[in-house]
Amino acid sequence: MNSETGRQIKSENREVTRAAGVVGMATLLSRIFGYIRDMVLASYFGAGMAADAFIAAFRIPNLLRRLFGEGSLSIAFVPVFTEAMASGDREDGLRLAVSALKLLLVCLSVIAVVGVVAAPTIIHLVAPGFSATPEKMALTITLTRIMFPYVILIGLVALCMGILNVMGHFAAPAIAPVLLNLAMIGSVVAVSRLSDSQTVRVMGLAGGVLLGGVLQLVLQVPFLVKHSVRFWKPSGLWHPTMKKVGILMLPTIFGAAVYQINILVGTLLASLLPEGSVSYLYYADRLVQFPLGIFAQAAATAVLPSLSRQAADGDHNGMGDTFGHAMSLVLFITIPAMVGLVVLREPIVALLFRHGAFDAQTTRLTSDALLYYALGLWAFSAVRIVVSTFYAMQDTRTPVKCATISIAANILFGLALMGPMKHCGLALATSLASMVNLVLLVVVLRNKLGVIRWRLIFSSCLKTLVASGIMALGVMMTCRLLIPPEAGSGRLRLLTGIGAGVIGGSLIFFAASWMMKIPEWQKVRGLMKRGMKRS
Repeated sequence: MNSETGRQIKSENREVTRAAGVVGMATLLSRIFGYIRDMVLASYFGAGMAADAFIAAFRIPNLLRRLFGEGSLSIAFVPVFTEAMASGDREDGLRLAVSALKLLLVCLSVIAVVGVVAAPTIIHLVAPGFSATPEKMALTITLTRIMFPYVILIGLVALCMGILNVMGHFAAPAIAPVLLNLAMIGSVVAVSRLSDSQTVRVMGLAGGVLLGGVLQLVLQVPFLVKHSVRFWKPSGLWHPTMKKVGILMLPTIFGAAVYQINILVGTLLASLLPEGSVSYLYYADRLVQFPLGIFAQAAATAVLPSLSRQAADGDHNGMGDTFGHAMSLVLFITIPAMVGLVVLREPIVALLFRHGAFDAQTTRLTSDALLYYALGLWAFSAVRIVVSTFYAMQDTRTPVKCATISIAANILFGLALMGPMKHCGLALATSLASMVNLVLLVVVLRNKLGVIRWRLIFSSCLKTLVASGIMALGVMMTCRLLIPPEAGSGRLRLLTGIGAGVIGGSLIFFAASWMMKIPEWQKVRGLMKRGMKRS
């Protein structure tokens, strides 16, 4: 590797780390408001019929967002759009962006109309267990019809994210979910002042989802205009390059959204279990989404444009180094996050959700589900980086093949475990299926891109596991002192204990990382120093 190539790789790695930091911080703010939202929902709805109905109904447009927004068109679009912009004809690249937005609007509008009309059939397929309670089934169908148009709005937001990311802008798309959370919180609080009916309240919440989608889309417009995307100018729905996007898009419908599909499978099977099972899994999944969104999704979002540029230049050495950098960085963060969630799961659930209709029994059952979801956090995170690498190379077949096997494994694991373990078995099945997906993807990538320095990744991962184990001992001792079993539900004691555990655990982990000279600690520390200097 010559010095010029080395400098380019280091520059790409710095750009990935910087972009991941921007997306991560914006996502952190979004997740904080997301937890405030979930605290409000848990307080008003607990884990009863209205909560189960809303969660099941919201899963559908959320899955379609992953499939037709982030999961297919957005990810398939980024490498092609990057290639078009890098070719030198910027105006043609911008026309491609406008055509993609218009075509997506038409396609998603058709999907939304079909979804509203076919809502009864869809709910009977997605939550067959609700049929035993006609009132619950009817409410879920109504909520589905209210929220289905959300897929139009959020699909456009996802494509805007891809366009802006290629142009080097990451903050606005990442912070947009804050508006959704604010709209949902405001809607349920406002409607609750007018009515005590759970049905009326949950319909107001569904309306808040639509309002949040509108606000997220509106936020993107000024930044698109700033980057010369003139979507109001006359242009056709079809751009010649869209054929390439379409070819890449079709397989990615399942490949990029395997985690969400597995969660949906869990919802389907949970509808056959006792009431509340759907809600336990939802709240536990929301807690896993915190580190998954801040670190894994941020890194995957940041690394895709860099990998796409290197793939367009045929720089496989650079791709291998960038992949190794992103993978090591993600595992360095998510492994201790996984350990922290396992150790602190019950106090965290109690602090965030135990209020009003969310009682001690619901807290325990939700924290049980969180344990089994958390065990798969490292795999959920790593899959996102590996899949981004395949998409940067415009290889969509491999992820979809591996995803298909993973979904089948999730169904088999779920059916086998839901009997003895109830909803916890479904959470564990999702984690195991993600591990299967990761192993399959890594085996193929190792043969396809042999320049990756796997030994360095494994060495860093092993050291991170040791540091996380040391951290776990410190956190458990702290919790035993500050959150004894007889402490009850005192929020101040929970907050103090969790805060001390998180801060103390972080210090222990970083100290152990420094002593073991884990390379990723140096990179994170450098990013923090640069951020402090800019501040």
